[in-house]
Amino acid sequence: MKKLPDTGQNSSYTNTFGEDNDYRINEPSFVKNSNGTTTDLITELMWQSTDGGEMTIENAIENCDTLTLGGFSDWRLPNCHELFSILNHDKTNPAIDTNYFTKTNADYWWSIQRQKTDSNKIWVTNVGGGVGNKPKSETLSAGGNKRYHVRAVRDIHTPNTLPLHFIDKHDGTIKDTITELMWTATLSADTITWEDALTLAENSNFAQHSDWRLPNIKELQSLNNESFISPSLDTNFFKITGNKQIWSSTTLPNKFNDAWYLDTRFGITTYAEKSTRRLYSLLVRTDTAVNTPSPFEPDFEININPNPANNQINVSLSNNANIANLIISIFDIDGKLTLTSNSTSIDVSSIPAGIYIVKINADNKIATKKILIHHP
Repeated sequence: MKKLPDTGQNSSYTNTFGEDNDYRINEPSFVKNSNGTTTDLITELMWQSTDGGEMTIENAIENCDTLTLGGFSDWRLPNCHELFSILNHDKTNPAIDTNYFTKTNADYWWSIQRQKTDSNKIWVTNVGGGVGNKPKSETLSAGGNKRYHVRAVRDIHTPNTLPLHFIDKHDGTIKDTITELMWTATLSADTITWEDALTLAENSNFAQHSDWRLPNIKELQSLNNESFISPSLDTNFFKITGNKQIWSSTTLPNKFNDAWYLDTRFGITTYAEKSTRRLYSLLVRTDTAVNTPSPFEPDFEININPNPANNQINVSLSNNANIANLIISIFDIDGKLTLTSNSTSIDVSSIPAGIYIVKINADNKIATKKILIHHP
């Protein structure tokens, strides 16, 4: 996949900042073509708009390999990460955008992957928004009572081949070269409730970064490696042992009191009650292209109000810092320059909602701060 799509969750379920809805990065973007296909503009994958119906896993593989659709014959059965990428976690039953993917009576959708220790269990996604390993005998065509459907995918462009998936930064963080996300290598010291996990992430300054957040369920699931079990994350990089449950920032839209989490026994996504269950947390940040010197001058700090912002932000510098030759630059989460100003009062009404980095250059001293722009 070219990029990791956002979950699509646009609803708010708490006044505590840091939930899924507060961060919209790579928001889902599809085009429904006139030839029975749907193109994902974020991942640059092309999908079968209407799934191919219920069948066994063996028939699903053959169906994709022999499919000709939209003038293309290079269709294949997706892996579970690709399949999970098109789910929309602002919706349920099905957790998929039916403006682009036809609603069917499917309970699950097949992936090409089998459980490492049991070839009779297949990784699938479900209509509720989860991903997990299920017995292939459960589908109707194999004598079961569930509907496991097939949906084919194809690559629009030749996928990039990266020499390394993860890079150990040797400061307690791990860089994912595929998603361009940076992670903490270790879990929280103890299990905590969901609200506390949000607050812990937002207040963290680990490894001299102040823009940590609790990952959404797609970001968290992107770490899973189906070749590993208990834990299902690559322990060459992540310092995790045994079977752990890790919070995501994503709420179940039909069960407001529950949030999604990753179970590292195999790597399934499931959910737990936010206030009564105590799970671990793993922090994430977007490793932007903004280059800033570190450490900063101790007498130079930025205050931005309001944050989250609507149409206007006001920037103040601590201790009457010299604002001569002031330059304020606003970058999007990918490091692209969005706006520059020489004023401490800035109109941001033309900037799309999302997470941004404000970079201040005042008298040749530089500092940065993360802001959220969220137009009503």
